[in-house]
Amino acid sequence: MDRLHLSRLAALPADVARPRYERAALQAGIVHIGVGAFQRAHLAVVNEAALHASGDLRWGTVGVSLRQADTRDALMPQGGLYTLAIRDAAADGTAGETLQVVGNLLDVLVAPEDPNAVLERIAHAHTRIVSLTVTEKGYHHHPATGALRLDDAEIVHDLGNPNAPRTAIGFIVHALQLRRQHALPPITLLSCDNLPANGDTLRGLVLAFAEQLDPTLREWIATYCSFPNSMVDRIVPRTTDADREQVSKRLGQLDAWPVIGEPFLEWVVEDRFVSGRPAWNEGGARFVEQAEPFERLKLRMVNGSHSALAYLGAMAGWRTVDRAIADPALRAYLDALLRDEIAPTLPALQGLDLNDYRARLLQRFANPALQHQTAQIAMDGSQKLPQRLLGTVRDRLSANAPIDHLALAVAAWLHYLRGVDELGASYAIQDPMAAALAEQLARAEKAGSVSEGVALFTSFAPVFADLGNEPRFVAAVAAHTLSLKQRGVLATLTDITSSAGAATTATLPASR
Repeated sequence: MDRLHLSRLAALPADVARPRYERAALQAGIVHIGVGAFQRAHLAVVNEAALHASGDLRWGTVGVSLRQADTRDALMPQGGLYTLAIRDAAADGTAGETLQVVGNLLDVLVAPEDPNAVLERIAHAHTRIVSLTVTEKGYHHHPATGALRLDDAEIVHDLGNPNAPRTAIGFIVHALQLRRQHALPPITLLSCDNLPANGDTLRGLVLAFAEQLDPTLREWIATYCSFPNSMVDRIVPRTTDADREQVSKRLGQLDAWPVIGEPFLEWVVEDRFVSGRPAWNEGGARFVEQAEPFERLKLRMVNGSHSALAYLGAMAGWRTVDRAIADPALRAYLDALLRDEIAPTLPALQGLDLNDYRARLLQRFANPALQHQTAQIAMDGSQKLPQRLLGTVRDRLSANAPIDHLALAVAAWLHYLRGVDELGASYAIQDPMAAALAEQLARAEKAGSVSEGVALFTSFAPVFADLGNEPRFVAAVAAHTLSLKQRGVLATLTDITSSAGAATTATLPASR
């Protein structure tokens, strides 16, 4: 089978969408750090629509891989082309798929092979935006406080090696120093990761790093560069060999690394771009003055419930999200979590019906065509819980409101950290704090009781900050941890949903 390539686009089936702009004229105005499945199924697709609609060809993308060459090695023999497969299922369960070949990825640089090439690309005159999807752990910050970890080995390395940085923060700051030295215009730094106030967070980290190098550089960045906050939302499962085979068969050409996505896509961005931007609104992006209400909505409703589902589902032995949510008790639990404990902490958004949003979200999770692995969502819990769940817990405690369902989600993470599910299958804990978490868990297991162990574990400040001092929180997590250990996921879910149902029935009026 021939490889997917620009020279073979005309041979694709008629129902496969493809680039319609003059690709040879495309300039690289965007450098994206952390080029991976999500970026290629979200940002790049919106950018593709903008190119088609506007004809402004200044906004091609150069991707940067901070660790491995696999994305480069798969895509560059294809000239950077790849396929997006949007998958959904009809009411009768029949799977459907639409394919689009995306063309705005012009090159992929592998940072460890040639860090200077990455620095020069960010410092290039054509570059106007540097965007990031490096996951929460890629920011080398304290999840509980948002502060740069100046004692982090990678950050220490980058401060001392301006020509060979390793982290996104290091590359950005050293490249901005080059732009300043070369009298080039400032640029926009756009975080698209699941962090609260992600642009503000990135700005704080960049300025903290720059302060260590040169206070005048810090001042230049703070004065002239922009850091818009943004919210991104699309479920993008990890691509499998079966996906490659299925997509290539439909194309009639070999695509070494297609990406899979759901039909839903949302992108809310603050319109603060110091050197221009693509017409991303043509691809469905919404430009706003303040993204924070939308960020909070997504982090708490989508990501918070996703993490709760992943830990409970993984421990029950349910490998995919759709399998997990097919269990009536888990679905009822998620529905109550979203409705009764998360939604009340959210600000009103004009035109948004939270009940409809909740129903559509549960429907998205139930999409059987995605085969989204619970283990994929369960990674890096130490980086995810503070913004996905613990902020909501704090708001509920401040309002003296119940936290029972939120506490179960946290207990499920502790349960998951054991490394063995309830069917006896073992798995590795993938987390940048895995060693520290294992040490904390071992100490907790040696405590005199589950309550004492949970109190010890939740004293781990890098994740929980001051929540370990909140007796209501510790007691609620301990109760659910004990239930999960002694009775398992299903019995615990059955209990909490039965209790919630009884409480709801007791508060209903006699008639309507």
